[in-house]
Amino acid sequence: QVRLVESGGGLVQAGDSMRLSCAASGSTFSGYIMAWFRQAPGKEREFVALIDWNGGRTHYADSAKGRCTISRDNAENTVDLLMDSLRPEDSAVYFCAASPTYSASTYKQPAKYNSWGQGTQVTVSS
Repeated sequence: QVRLVESGGGLVQAGDSMRLSCAASGSTFSGYIMAWFRQAPGKEREFVALIDWNGGRTHYADSAKGRCTISRDNAENTVDLLMDSLRPEDSAVYFCAASPTYSASTYKQPAKYNSWGQGTQVTVSS
């Protein structure tokens, strides 16, 4: 497993941008696909974005398409999520996750990821 630590959350206003970062350690970072999930109070953890081992493939939740960009730097062992045009409904704890395997049918399922960060709070005020 890989150890993940998120950073970059905080309080912003609607319409602002925010970059979240996730630093990985403890294993070969390029051997994992990376994803971002989020969880709002009282709601299930939901998929936001994914990037494959070398960045050649990305997926986004419908709510993230056009507003979010996921990227990774395998030399620095980091994966970022840039979020633009933030909305109050984007408020949640954002988690970084890693999986050594990819499946087109299951990548949105949190159970498919075996490493998680502690999460970082994002709050968007209206």
